[in-house]
Amino acid sequence: MAPSEHTAEIDGTLAFWREAPAAGTPTLYLHGVPTSSDDWLPFLDRTGGLAPDLPGFGRSGKPGNRRYDMEEYGDWVAAFLDHVEVERVNLVVHDWGVVGLVWAQRAPERVARLVVMNAVPLLPGYRWHRIARVWRTRGAGELAMGAATRWSLKQISREASTTRGPLPQAFLDSSWRHFDQGTQRAILRLYRSSPPEALARAGAGLGALTGPALVLWGEPDPYIPALFADRYAAALGDATAERVPGAGHWPWLDRPEVVDRVAEFLGAGSG
Repeated sequence: MAPSEHTAEIDGTLAFWREAPAAGTPTLYLHGVPTSSDDWLPFLDRTGGLAPDLPGFGRSGKPGNRRYDMEEYGDWVAAFLDHVEVERVNLVVHDWGVVGLVWAQRAPERVARLVVMNAVPLLPGYRWHRIARVWRTRGAGELAMGAATRWSLKQISREASTTRGPLPQAFLDSSWRHFDQGTQRAILRLYRSSPPEALARAGAGLGALTGPALVLWGEPDPYIPALFADRYAAALGDATAERVPGAGHWPWLDRPEVVDRVAEFLGAGSG
């Protein structure tokens, strides 16, 4: 059965999310840039849970009056869980879905199990990759966004995958479908509000997350080196790092068995 789809106003912004029945503690899946809850469909099929489109992305609202920074997204995650009346979750974050860790550090008792996949490092020592550096530069970022086309997205995606050629067409179609001016604005604001020192500050309380954690990393990620998998595991209270050879930034697209590994880890804490 396909996940059900929902919309409601949350924290002043229209929110879209998907929901599928879960046994035991529900899992909250948070996507990154520039995608949406579409990323999580194979995971929801296996584990159930909740997968929202974050504000500024997918089918959720993209108003110009939001800051689209880490702290605001952390507030939004709290508001979302209040709206759906879920107290405790397993948490799975990918890329900029790491804003879920901003919320989690405020309420570590509400996180049962944690999976971190190729996530933006809320850690010291990270320097933005070249695409992010363009987005963080005023003028250049706007030009890059304005010049984006379906074809250029397809070409850029070739480096994000270890499989020869671009990322799967369905993934590209989904990403491009929602890559409007609202999403472009959200991306620019998010990156520009997140210099390396802000990333490190945002992860200062990771050690408070003492529940079981799995850091799962597509090893040849061109955007975030795999050494940050080990650094995440060291910063968290009870974590294991596993590198996935032959998988890129969206590791489950290259290695579908990543879905199985996540489901196995989350299932170990069900009930």
